[in-house]
Amino acid sequence: MSVWVFIEGTDSGPGESALEVLSKAASHGETVAIYLGEASEQVLAELGRYGASAVYVLTGGGGLPAAAVSITLAGLIEQESPEAVLFAQTYASRDVAGRLAARINRPVISNAVDVAFESGYRVTSELFGGTKLVETSFTAQGPALVLVRPKSFAAEPRGGTVGRVEEHRLPEAGHAGSAQVLGSKVEQSEGPQLSSAKVIISGGRGLGGAEAYSLIEEVAEPLGAATGATRAIVDAGWVPYSKQVGQTGKTVKPEVYIACGVSGAMQHLVGMKDSKRIVAINKDPEAPIFSVADLGIVGDVHNVLPKLAEVLREH
Repeated sequence: MSVWVFIEGTDSGPGESALEVLSKAASHGETVAIYLGEASEQVLAELGRYGASAVYVLTGGGGLPAAAVSITLAGLIEQESPEAVLFAQTYASRDVAGRLAARINRPVISNAVDVAFESGYRVTSELFGGTKLVETSFTAQGPALVLVRPKSFAAEPRGGTVGRVEEHRLPEAGHAGSAQVLGSKVEQSEGPQLSSAKVIISGGRGLGGAEAYSLIEEVAEPLGAATGATRAIVDAGWVPYSKQVGQTGKTVKPEVYIACGVSGAMQHLVGMKDSKRIVAINKDPEAPIFSVADLGIVGDVHNVLPKLAEVLREH
């Protein structure tokens, strides 16, 4: 019996969120990585280092392969009967997990923040924007299907190697796989990335306008920090979606998170509440963000941030 982890390949190899899940699964025992993409020797070595004892490489499928992937996984599950299939909670993985659940008639638990590898599998997941934790046990015939939130586990190298590699060509998926990608655009980004930054400074609607986001960047530069944003200012077009932190954006867990003009809506808190230190700057002393802050500054960001940037540049 084994645990499988579905991993989407990127231009740079396995995604960080998937390696977090793989590392957690490997703590249970035999772990198979289901890798979608071109698996070079470097990729296989990395999967082995994070705990994969075997890798099933899925090739083909075009730009939207979820339908074909679910067909292949359903067939492999029927042959090998894994105990569980875990997914990092990305857009593509949600698509695959939902289609797979329908094909094999099994439930899928999303928003998982912990998985206990015990009899029946016990999953802790977040509901209502992370304000409630629910434990769910799988007691019926497997496999358990689980979508895991990013940053729920640490990606810890285990120093192993892959013992077995199998290649599986994805089949034609008929009408379900007929959608095509006609074009794509890679968004260019500079500076530290949200997913790995130790310090993040984010802006919210309290900045007042798009031009005021430069205050966030002025403080971020001397700190070597990544810059983030709330959904409100992303939807308003002040900054690109790649900067969004929250329930429908990125989940982050830096050493320090500085929230500037951020009210603290539930949807934003769920993406940053596990930061080790939270600093909040808001002129409203009743703003919900202060309920999670380790340090709160009641003041106008237009006055506080320029002075903070000046002090940081001097030191």
